[in-house]
Amino acid sequence: MKLEEQSRLLEEAESRGGLARFGAYLRLTGPGWLQSALKLGAGSLSGSLYLGVLAGFGLLWLQPMAMVLGIVMLSAIGYVVMSTGKRPFRAINEHLSPVLGWGWAIAALLASVLWAVPQYSLAIGVVRQNLAPGLFGEGAALGGFGGTFGVTLALFAVCLAVAWSFGSGARGVRFFDLALKSVVLLIVLCFVGVTVRLALAPGGLDWRAVAAGLVPDFRLFAAPAPTFEPLLSDLGSEARHYWETFLVRRQRDVIVAASAASAGVNGTFLFAYTLVRKRWGKEFRGFSRFDLAVGMFLPFSLAASCIVVAGAAQFHAVPQGGFPGMEGDTPVAAAMRPSERQMGEFRDLLEKRVRGGLPPGAGPAETEAAVAALDPAERRIAATLVTRDAASLASSLEPLTGPVFAHTVFGLGVLGMCVSSIIMQMLVCGFVVCEMLGRPHEGAAFRIGSLAAAASAMVPFFWKQAYFWLAIPTSVLAAMLIPIAYTTFFLLMNHRGLLGEEMPRGGRRIAWNTCLAAALVAFTVSGGFMLWDRGGWWGIGAAALYILAVVAERAWRR
Repeated sequence: MKLEEQSRLLEEAESRGGLARFGAYLRLTGPGWLQSALKLGAGSLSGSLYLGVLAGFGLLWLQPMAMVLGIVMLSAIGYVVMSTGKRPFRAINEHLSPVLGWGWAIAALLASVLWAVPQYSLAIGVVRQNLAPGLFGEGAALGGFGGTFGVTLALFAVCLAVAWSFGSGARGVRFFDLALKSVVLLIVLCFVGVTVRLALAPGGLDWRAVAAGLVPDFRLFAAPAPTFEPLLSDLGSEARHYWETFLVRRQRDVIVAASAASAGVNGTFLFAYTLVRKRWGKEFRGFSRFDLAVGMFLPFSLAASCIVVAGAAQFHAVPQGGFPGMEGDTPVAAAMRPSERQMGEFRDLLEKRVRGGLPPGAGPAETEAAVAALDPAERRIAATLVTRDAASLASSLEPLTGPVFAHTVFGLGVLGMCVSSIIMQMLVCGFVVCEMLGRPHEGAAFRIGSLAAAASAMVPFFWKQAYFWLAIPTSVLAAMLIPIAYTTFFLLMNHRGLLGEEMPRGGRRIAWNTCLAAALVAFTVSGGFMLWDRGGWWGIGAAALYILAVVAERAWRR
């Protein structure tokens, strides 16, 4: 739809009311749907599942809240782009600092390359374990390498074709928009269907607990979920301290990862430049918030919440059955035999537990004896913390929904998430490279740039384990990059030289800055904590050097 047609449709919609206005608005939506396609990927899927596994329904509020904070920042980006008509990368370099502009672009590029890695890993896992194990699985004719190669090649070809269609003219853009909207709707329908089937199964869902999980509870940042108490109460004081510390650390990783997947730095670049391509002006500023609410917030929140509910209902505080030394498995746990990967992870968890109490130089025999001497209560909590994946969740759903629904519908939802996210990561990389080179977002520069994300397709050939959990450390790394973008656009919203007469004043400015500061503080604190937790003084030093470079450049310019 041409800009003139969009402007006319928006003007007509403003003069109408009720369903007619809503229908016209729906026809105009676009950038918000692309945000859903980007964010509904391996990071949000794994983060949502592990939120449910570790905290039950207690963190249902987290991702919608992170999404709201992300929408606040995207609205600010939209306000700047639609008020000035300037390309944001150049505007930042001109009005703020090239250090901030290039930092934003490089952070978006790195985040897209990082997040593309778990998409391929997860897609390969779900095809081989759920959708087509007879053709691509370990025991199939294609074998391990052949199965991985076949899925990767098909995934790469489909995603590349759709991503490159975006840079092939108006018809390609229309096809791209339709394809992405269809995939997002497929994802939402699949996971809503899973939740409905869980609700209709014998025993159903505890809707009171689900509703309580929508109320923020910040205690979960520093303490295990109360529902772990029956498992922890059987432990001695030293063992309890160890497993509580382990639980809190893992819980924090998942909280940060899920939040980062809801409001990533590459999403800021994508939103800014989809608006640039659409050439939306001041008259679209109010509508863009509707677009983000309908195209981004609703689909993402529905799908992510349904995954949290499914993970909580099936796995929270439920030990994985079938491990050595485990007795009294629950019916759900007894029906699920551990995979070879889970057996190894269970063993690693127990060995890490005893390693601190062994004398220096202790060998495998001493470790084996210490593991064998562990209390069965510690084995139960280790079995509860073993990583669950798409195959685990599908297998747990099978007694309730049947094998076709459990593996096919759930598997299609997971695959749809991976495909849509890979396509959008490629799109962001294409945008970033074109901006760095000062080229239009089409042609050879766009296509070559998009291949930066496609390079992640090689990782599964070297890292064959932990398909699901891989998205968590990836998202934690990406979370450390978010403050760069959020700080940059906070400064732009207060830059009179750029916005001029369009800069908010009075109460509007106070409201904007209050909301933007809340988003900036939330993600800076979480990203900074993870930078310290993972990088120590080296990480803090790198951040300090970056800030010093920004200050030095501004001082030199003056």
